[in-house]
Amino acid sequence: MITSTSPMDRPVSRGALSRRTWLLLASVLLVVGGLAMAWPSYRRAASVDRAIDGARLQIAPVTRGDLVRDAAADGRIVSANAPTLFAATAGIVTLQAKAGDPVRQGQVLATIESPELRSRLTQERATLQSLEVALGRAHINARQSDRRNASAIELAEVRLQAAHRNLERAKQTFDEGLLNKVDYERAQDDVQLADLELKSAREARGLEKETAEFEIRTQQLLQARQASLADEMARQVAQLTLVAPFDGLIGAITVQDRDAVGANQPVLTVVNLDAYEIEFSLPENEAAEAGAGTPTRVLYEGREYDGKVTAISPSVSESVVKGRAVFVGATPPTLRQNQRVSLRLLFETRSNVLMLPRAAFLQSGGGRLAYVVLDQVATRTPIVTGARSLSHVEIAEGLRPGDQVIVSDTSEFSGTQRVLLRNR
Repeated sequence: MITSTSPMDRPVSRGALSRRTWLLLASVLLVVGGLAMAWPSYRRAASVDRAIDGARLQIAPVTRGDLVRDAAADGRIVSANAPTLFAATAGIVTLQAKAGDPVRQGQVLATIESPELRSRLTQERATLQSLEVALGRAHINARQSDRRNASAIELAEVRLQAAHRNLERAKQTFDEGLLNKVDYERAQDDVQLADLELKSAREARGLEKETAEFEIRTQQLLQARQASLADEMARQVAQLTLVAPFDGLIGAITVQDRDAVGANQPVLTVVNLDAYEIEFSLPENEAAEAGAGTPTRVLYEGREYDGKVTAISPSVSESVVKGRAVFVGATPPTLRQNQRVSLRLLFETRSNVLMLPRAAFLQSGGGRLAYVVLDQVATRTPIVTGARSLSHVEIAEGLRPGDQVIVSDTSEFSGTQRVLLRNR
């Protein structure tokens, strides 16, 4: 009786896959994997209108922050007080300082030799002295005339008193019948004559006193006029010496030592080291918002300093507007006349706004569209821009924080809706 067939069973070994089969399976897997990896790129390529090399494009994220609306200007350092000293008259100049020399207030910087002017001063002073002598003589003549008139009045008063006494004696004698009427009347006439002589003497004294006063007044006016002329000549002679009006340094010398200079010819400039200003030029399209008090940031030797605008010219010359600004607070210690600086005029600060770097995409897109990059595809997106600074532009509508935007020139996109960026 057969109880089992197990003694008849034999193990059968599974046959191994051949090398060709393995290679075939590997090729299939590679093809499938490649198709899976290429599928997104294929979808992107199928959904775009054109492809462009993205390695040369600049992309920046949309950020949120404070935007300062400003304008750039070129300026130069000028002294707030730098007067030019002029020659008061023609002559030979002698310089006593050099350009760049420090000077103190009142220090002699140059002298001008003018023998003619000094001679005129001597003549005017001599004329003044002669008029002073004439005025003194007029005072003496007035006193002498007044003394003579006073003596004449005293004599007339004595004669009048004598005539009155003679009249009294004549009256007594006439009343006693010892004097005839003719002699009595003659005594009366003598009193009247003496009274008239006294009145005439007093009137003559008054008239001659007035005459003497007018003469003295005339001499005083002549003397005052001549004194004014002498003072003017002395002032002109004093101006032959050019002195420093304040502490500073010599900025520029426009003549050579021992040169012949003309009247009102500039000789040298003195610079006040205590006060500097910045003279700047601003394009006329940006000057409308600039005015006195506008804050500025001055870039000098790699460091920024605070400042403010003090004046803006009301006229436009060659499409630029001139203005002046001063430092506020700290001032650079090494400022020099005519040094070049750059400055920014700060018009407005907008807080917590979306912004992008100010770049070529604004011109190519007219400020109305931008290309947002997502998965190597740039999509044209309408935007609305707002305020602009030197470095950034405000994005009012169309973008969100973190969006990656092409900020370089996009004119080659030709307005395409979707662009594939290769090599990114």
